[in-house]
Amino acid sequence: MGEGRVKLLYGTGNPAKLEVMRSRLSGMNLEIMGLMDMEEAPPKVPEDGSTPLENARQKALAYFAAYHRPVFSCDSGLYFEGVPEEIQPGVHVRTVGGKYLTDDEMRVYYAGLAEKYGDLKAFYKNAICLVLDEEHVFERMDASLESVPFLITAKPCSAIRHEGFPLDSLCKDIRTGRYFYEMDEEQVEQGAVQDGFLEFFCNVLNRKEGLRR
Repeated sequence: MGEGRVKLLYGTGNPAKLEVMRSRLSGMNLEIMGLMDMEEAPPKVPEDGSTPLENARQKALAYFAAYHRPVFSCDSGLYFEGVPEEIQPGVHVRTVGGKYLTDDEMRVYYAGLAEKYGDLKAFYKNAICLVLDEEHVFERMDASLESVPFLITAKPCSAIRHEGFPLDSLCKDIRTGRYFYEMDEEQVEQGAVQDGFLEFFCNVLNRKEGLRR
């Protein structure tokens, strides 16, 4: 990847998500900035795709056009077992009945689903799109980026709130039955998608370096 650090813009305005991604990629020679670090306000992106990959692609291409620098964007979809198709969140995790939910409203809504259907077995499908320049666009959405299954319960862990991740207080580890908030960071990371994202960036940036030679 060369001697200098590779600078990438992460297309998110969520500080919590930015810090999580920096942690996931901390072993790489990367400097990752967020949209809040840009002088110009980011463009509005509709995010009206039907899959996480379509939304990630929309955002990455829009931010690259606005800032003319290497940028990546991610998107997720939340999926449950044993619930009617019409209430599967998918890419519309925060939007219910056309309304964009606040963090507190999200907790109330999903706790209500768990109350109705019992603990929800859930997992996230994740996607990423990286735009290095006009000719080099890389993307992925496969099992390597999926979270391991977990439970969403009707009863919150406590009054603890993790800004930027409103459902964390409802999430339980399936194997132990413990809330994520009751587990240490290393245990929670075992259920994350760290290796998939790390592999993606290693493959893409090594390939790009080969193209320069």
